[in-house]
Amino acid sequence: MIAGVDFDRPAEIVAAALIGVTLLVDGVGGRIVETEAYDRDDAASHSHAGPTERNRAMFGPPGHAYVYRSYGIHWCLNVVCREAGHGAGVLIRAIEPTQGLDRMRERRGLEDIRLFCAGPGRIGQALAIDRRLDGLALDAPPFELLPRRHDEQVVLLTGPRIGISRAIDMPWRFGEAGSRYLSRPFRAA
Repeated sequence: MIAGVDFDRPAEIVAAALIGVTLLVDGVGGRIVETEAYDRDDAASHSHAGPTERNRAMFGPPGHAYVYRSYGIHWCLNVVCREAGHGAGVLIRAIEPTQGLDRMRERRGLEDIRLFCAGPGRIGQALAIDRRLDGLALDAPPFELLPRRHDEQVVLLTGPRIGISRAIDMPWRFGEAGSRYLSRPFRAA
């Protein structure tokens, strides 16, 4: 259990539980406001065809990072869940920036705080995510996960995942209702 989240559970449960948790990398980050779940039985998952050099961390122990490069450009952060060897993870899609704003501004090269971490590639750039973090435990530096405040009520949105071409109707995208930091609006049910 890290930050009140049990990572040894199905990806869709972990994805929902991460909304409102604070993610920091070397002290830079904020509240997670959007996630997507992926499982080995899911055709859109990197783990669907089994272990490879690229996705090896996804088959590792729960509570670790799986970092990959998307389209050869953007580094993306996932958290591994379920038991080791299963191949499930949660993509961190959007964060409400709260700490290290000057460093994010410099890394992203823009002023609009709403765009610092509104999308997985933007998170990678703003938090300096890269391959060196692949496989590292989320409860040790440079990572820090902080639980939601006990008095915080998070209203969840759910919907189909975005930016994929297979299993597109699975309702495994989760977001915080009312957040202006989502990567994209949720489509109506």
